[in-house]
Amino acid sequence: MNNLLRLLGRRLVALPIMVIGVTLLVFFIMYLSPIDPAYSALGEFATPEALEKYRIDNGLNDPFLVQYLNYLAGMIQGDLGSYGVGSANRVSDLVGTALPITLQLTFFGLIIAVIFAFPLGIIAAIYRGQWPDQVIRVLSVIFLGTPSFWLAGLLVLGFVGSSLPVSGALPSITGDFSGWFLRMLLPAIALATPVVGQMTRVVRTSMVEELDSDYVRTALGAGIPRAVVISRNVLRNALITPVTVLGLRVGYLIGGAVVIEIIFNLQGMGRVLVTGIQANYVTLVQGGVLVVAIAFIIVNIIVDLLYLLINPRIRSV
Repeated sequence: MNNLLRLLGRRLVALPIMVIGVTLLVFFIMYLSPIDPAYSALGEFATPEALEKYRIDNGLNDPFLVQYLNYLAGMIQGDLGSYGVGSANRVSDLVGTALPITLQLTFFGLIIAVIFAFPLGIIAAIYRGQWPDQVIRVLSVIFLGTPSFWLAGLLVLGFVGSSLPVSGALPSITGDFSGWFLRMLLPAIALATPVVGQMTRVVRTSMVEELDSDYVRTALGAGIPRAVVISRNVLRNALITPVTVLGLRVGYLIGGAVVIEIIFNLQGMGRVLVTGIQANYVTLVQGGVLVVAIAFIIVNIIVDLLYLLINPRIRSV
């Protein structure tokens, strides 16, 4: 428990530093962009005087460090700036509606990956060298080599007009769960398929290593049933590496969700970024990238804590 609290404390201390680093990097890259935020905000018919007034009012003529500190102060207060003609639209409002959709798709894909990858990897390890192992290994290679965006396009073509919607509004997860589930199922499958392939291989390898350990042979030689050894000892020890790898794949899932949302017409962070890029809304792209990056950092902190919880050797030190 003390180790858990110490790790949580270190991560909480490091979180602001990592967030500042991410914001500085993204702000610097967008600062170098040749796109004029004033022109994007006021439109092509704005006069030079109006453009200059906008730059002065919004501090665009200030030095880089001053602009960054002002942006950081606004971000702490939940203000990511505005976008669009007249600057009437707030980035934080759009992100606030889009981010939950991306997170829902990400974690739905994560659940699908866990449900399929862990049992397949365990079965392949238990029946190592036999036909179930051979079949699962072939499937894992196929899944791993399947690009999510390519599979998403096939699913859209294959299920258009069917009972599984590939477009349209996303029902509320709390108000209409069955409708939400059907609308999210195909995007989540496309997103999770490569992760299932990779995680199946990782789980199998980790399980095989544990099954070949000395303590397993000792327990089996003492007469303890194989099923008991696997369920009580092997599984718990073998899960440590897959959970770590799964945490790293969450970042892939978040990034992949951005692409999948475009294909399935989901109004998530992918739509936010594409809208910002197509319309040259620098603040919208900047805010979208920052939110996705910060979400990735927070998720990885949670994975670190889960790693400590399931690893008795670290937790007991």
